[in-house]
Amino acid sequence: MKRTFVLILSNIFFSSAFLSAQEDQHALFIKDIYDYTLQNAKCGQWLGYLSDTIGGRLAGSQASLDAVDYTASELDDIAIVDRIEKQRCTVPRWQRGPAEKVKISYKHNSGMINIQQNLNALALGNTVGTGPQGLEGEIVEVFGLDTLETLGRAALEGKIVFFNRPMSNRHINTMYAYGEAVDQRVHGASRASKYGAAAVIVRSMTNIIDDLPHTGVQRYQDDITPIPALAISTRDAENLSQILKSQSVKCHIQNQAQILSDTISYNVIAEIKGSEFPDEIILVGGHLDSWDVGGGAHDDGAGCVHSMQVIQTMDALGYKPKRTIRCVLFMNEENGLGGGIAYAEASNKKGEFHLAALESDSGGFTPRGFGCSADAEVFKPYLAKFQEFDVFLEPYDLYLKAGGGGADIGPLKSQKGLLIGFRPDNQRYFDFHHTTADVMENVNLRELNLGAAAITSLIYLIDQFGLK
Repeated sequence: MKRTFVLILSNIFFSSAFLSAQEDQHALFIKDIYDYTLQNAKCGQWLGYLSDTIGGRLAGSQASLDAVDYTASELDDIAIVDRIEKQRCTVPRWQRGPAEKVKISYKHNSGMINIQQNLNALALGNTVGTGPQGLEGEIVEVFGLDTLETLGRAALEGKIVFFNRPMSNRHINTMYAYGEAVDQRVHGASRASKYGAAAVIVRSMTNIIDDLPHTGVQRYQDDITPIPALAISTRDAENLSQILKSQSVKCHIQNQAQILSDTISYNVIAEIKGSEFPDEIILVGGHLDSWDVGGGAHDDGAGCVHSMQVIQTMDALGYKPKRTIRCVLFMNEENGLGGGIAYAEASNKKGEFHLAALESDSGGFTPRGFGCSADAEVFKPYLAKFQEFDVFLEPYDLYLKAGGGGADIGPLKSQKGLLIGFRPDNQRYFDFHHTTADVMENVNLRELNLGAAAITSLIYLIDQFGLK
């Protein structure tokens, strides 16, 4: 009996020592990931080229195809990559046309002087144009979609509806504020059209007051007459609102945007085949398209180069993954999810299983952590395993919690793997989002590299330990 007890104690001691050595091994490799990425990463070089040489990459544009060729070539140069694919997908085409013009006119308080003022504006994605002569109407200010029903056709017919609900400053997470306010941008034109409005102008989606208008997608419902939709800067929105308190204001809008026929584009896929569990795929990705203004540096060039850096770092450190690692640069997240849908359809047809899919689409800022989601049937055990990685990532100030994913990886949910969203600090994200300022100059290289290191570390841990 005594001998048996001694053997049990010896086994426990040996197992604990082995586990400690294993933990040390993984911790040291994660340190190697950080050391390499912070000193030798190529993601800044890639992002500079995407943002400042290729520029805005609206799906269906030549620039977006140039980005496909560039990133595919760069990934193909990484020795560890076993397969490169340009995967076809159908994407919409929308062209902005010549620079938009929005001009307001109103009487001075004396009633004797007519004042005219140009506003900083950008057409919203998928909007129709006004025609070369433009259109004119009186402005009606509203702060929500429901107000349109209250006002009715009598108050809105022939008018230009001004949606002026600001993003709230009460949320720590600015993504929540964006979610609360963005419905007026996405659905405002359709809802106003039902009441006979001639056009809409929308306050830009940002917390700060400045002169930069923010573009972004808007969608027409099938049962309405499309009307022009443009965003104006927050400073112009504030000033216009003040004027409307005492004056009626007319607005002249001119834009020549066009919706063209759909076309073919591509996702970029780079794969490292797993050595032990090749049928368990771990995806890391971002979206290659961006809006046509600026360079799409934070949205989402950063996510693309984060994902590319995972592959390059693994190659540089001589890492041979157990599971298949797949870098996917999706096309058309901004304007319809053509790439994400096409990828999931092809994957499902092949009977593939994505054990995990991680999306980086929140900018190149300082990493804070990761959020995750999954089908309810499998989520609890995945989350428990996911949070066990905290022992390795907490020293880098990274959290792991429920709630996350991404638009492009969302269609993979039916495969019942874990969907993960990279969560950097988002306080400044909407300073640049969908504007001419979303360029490499406004990306901090160290923050970008830290994000790449964090993502690579999590992908490494999932590959090593699995999720069961």
